[in-house]
Amino acid sequence: MFKLVYCVRKRADKSDEEFHRYWLEEHGPLARSLQKAIHAARYVQSHTVDTEISSALRESRGAGPPYDGITEMWWTSREEFEAGLTTDEGRAAAITLLEDEKRFVATEQCSLFMTEEHEIF
Repeated sequence: MFKLVYCVRKRADKSDEEFHRYWLEEHGPLARSLQKAIHAARYVQSHTVDTEISSALRESRGAGPPYDGITEMWWTSREEFEAGLTTDEGRAAAITLLEDEKRFVATEQCSLFMTEEHEIF
C-alpha cells in the first residue's frame, strides 16, 4: 500500500472543539465524496487525545508538543496514487481538499509525507 501521512495542527483561531468537529463532520464527508476522483482506497482520521500517558511518553523521549491529529490516506499502489493526480477530476478534487483544509488547518505548521507500508504484525 502507498500512503499519505498528514500530521495536522489546527488553526490558532479555532478551538479544539471547533477543529475536531469540522474535521470529522465536514472535511471527512468531503474527502469521502472525492474518493473515486483521487483513486483512494482508504481514509482515516486520528484525533489526538491528550492524556497523562501521552504526556509521559513525550517526556520520556524528549519529544515536542503533539499534533492535533493525523490523516492517513491509502492507495493500492503508487500507480493508483499517480492516476488520481493525472485526471482533471483528480486535480480538481485535490484542490478542493486543500482549500477546505485551509478553513481549519494551519497548513504551514503541519507535516506531510508519502510512505510505503511494511506490516510487521
